[in-house]
Amino acid sequence: MPSETTVLVGADTFGFAGAETVGEDRHLTYIAAISEALRLEMRRDPNVLILGEDVAGEFGGAFKVTKGFEAEFGPRRVMNTPLAELGFTAMATGMALMGLRPVIEMQFADFISTAFDSIVQFAATAYYRWGGAVPWVIRAPCDGGIRSGPFHSQNPEAWFVHTPGLKVVAPATPADAKGLLIAAIRDNNPVIYFESKPLYRSLKGYVPPGEYVVPLGQARLAREGRDLSIIAYSTQVREALTAAERLAAEGIEAEVLDLRSLKPLDTEAILATVRKTGKVLIVHSANRMAGVGAEVAALIAEEAFEWLDGPIMRLGGLDTPIPFSPPLEDAYRPDAEKIYRAASELAAY
Repeated sequence: MPSETTVLVGADTFGFAGAETVGEDRHLTYIAAISEALRLEMRRDPNVLILGEDVAGEFGGAFKVTKGFEAEFGPRRVMNTPLAELGFTAMATGMALMGLRPVIEMQFADFISTAFDSIVQFAATAYYRWGGAVPWVIRAPCDGGIRSGPFHSQNPEAWFVHTPGLKVVAPATPADAKGLLIAAIRDNNPVIYFESKPLYRSLKGYVPPGEYVVPLGQARLAREGRDLSIIAYSTQVREALTAAERLAAEGIEAEVLDLRSLKPLDTEAILATVRKTGKVLIVHSANRMAGVGAEVAALIAEEAFEWLDGPIMRLGGLDTPIPFSPPLEDAYRPDAEKIYRAASELAAY
């Protein structure tokens, strides 16, 4: 892969439409942090542009992330596309090869499968084959829990983690939503950026002002503990932290590791928490079969087996399409209650 460009620079306290602040506290929603990152990078670098379905004009995308962007940056940098993911992803690859930095919005992560050939066959292999850097980012709104059925609730990250030449990130907090997106845009490799729809407006947190960058490939210790480790990413970090608070009330201190970056994976952070606690539960929203958690479990089994005091446990979605029915979807998805029960079982092992 070409080298990553990650620059940590000073703060800029400009205002931005859509930020939900509390005085000077800089508390933004998850979705406002994404929008702020895009504005910052488009103001900083004229080669950054946005394309996707309905991203321009007053509509500003299916979730309003780019509302008002065309008015500020113009129609040559904020472009609506036809309903043709394969075509506009290939177009973005051509732009990237010529020196631009496109940010592609998939209205839903589910539709990324339409562009699969362009992503994995061409963009991911271009640098290896002939040194052609492809610095684009695909924003992929993912995950369920909002009763959207099987075509608007998927978590297809494992497809792309399996593909050489791509980087894959999945932020769990507003600060990381901003910092990881800025890092992804500045990276010289194609990056799939999975953003959590359930967190968009339900999660609010402090977000540093200005050009705040979270380097790709570094996990975050979300909670320290001594009795067992819960490894998660994206939406399930919040669920894991909720479960950990309940466990703490019963005298069980669970450590929570937020992977943040799925490729490259922070193997040292994973091994460090397992060696510390001796027990590990891996959680993700995607169905468990051949998911990212399986790779993490294999890493632990190979590199930290002698530190384990119990079986490696995994919790993920069921091996079925995601249901539309609320009770069926609740049965499908991991949540704080299921994490609590699995962690309690593991702690008692």
